[in-house]
Amino acid sequence: MKLLFLCPRWGSESYSAQEFIRRVKDAGYDGVEVGLSDGASEADEVASLAKSQGLALVTQHWMTADRDMERHLELFEKRLRHAAGFQPLFINSHTGRNLFSLDENKRVFAISESVSASTGIPIYHETHRGRCCHTPWRTGELLRAMPSLKLVLDMSHWCNVCESLLQDQDDLIEPLLSAVSHIHARVGWEHGPQVSDPRAPEWANALNAHLKWWDKIIAARRAEGLSQFTITPEFGPPPYLPTLPYTCQPVASQWDINVHMMNLLRARYAGA
Repeated sequence: MKLLFLCPRWGSESYSAQEFIRRVKDAGYDGVEVGLSDGASEADEVASLAKSQGLALVTQHWMTADRDMERHLELFEKRLRHAAGFQPLFINSHTGRNLFSLDENKRVFAISESVSASTGIPIYHETHRGRCCHTPWRTGELLRAMPSLKLVLDMSHWCNVCESLLQDQDDLIEPLLSAVSHIHARVGWEHGPQVSDPRAPEWANALNAHLKWWDKIIAARRAEGLSQFTITPEFGPPPYLPTLPYTCQPVASQWDINVHMMNLLRARYAGA
């Protein structure tokens, strides 16, 4: 199974599209994951340039958070169709809201299924705070109601929301792993969605907890005979990345952390 490692555009907006793509290639990434905005934007330029340079592309929808359901559905569809227009491998969607009921979130998912069917672009749904898949148990409810859903798994959010490394929740998490089609490889902890630096020894327990989940997913997809699988090391910039007081200087380099995570996982899953 071929692993494709994608570089997040998030946190590198200070680089021009051309410079960003050059850095992506120099670092050894296979592609990029780009969060889009409404209308023509610099993010659109990055997505188009990545495609033209032969890089794998994932587009990301994250904007729709309106509480009014009809407005939410209208904007969600519009933005998904914009993201699909770049012909990405798939769209990573921050879908629904945690305050919506199951039935309301099912209406949101119906829009994504319709867009995917009409465009031919798969849409996967991220396990993200504030969204429909904000906890393992809510995600389980959604998957039981809609078994065809595919997930972008970001365990860092669940660790944060659940204020634990989920040590006693294997029975809730294990059934969900079969739905995972993409991984966001960020390490969270009990009180935040991102440790300061996963290379530091004080975060070994948190890192190993995430590696355990990722190992299971890679092994399962390999056993299924999948030809390729995608991973985005997605440690974010400040304020996701902790900063020093007063100066607001980041305590580590986001770019270096993500490259480290890519290389760690590439070596760990060599031959997967």
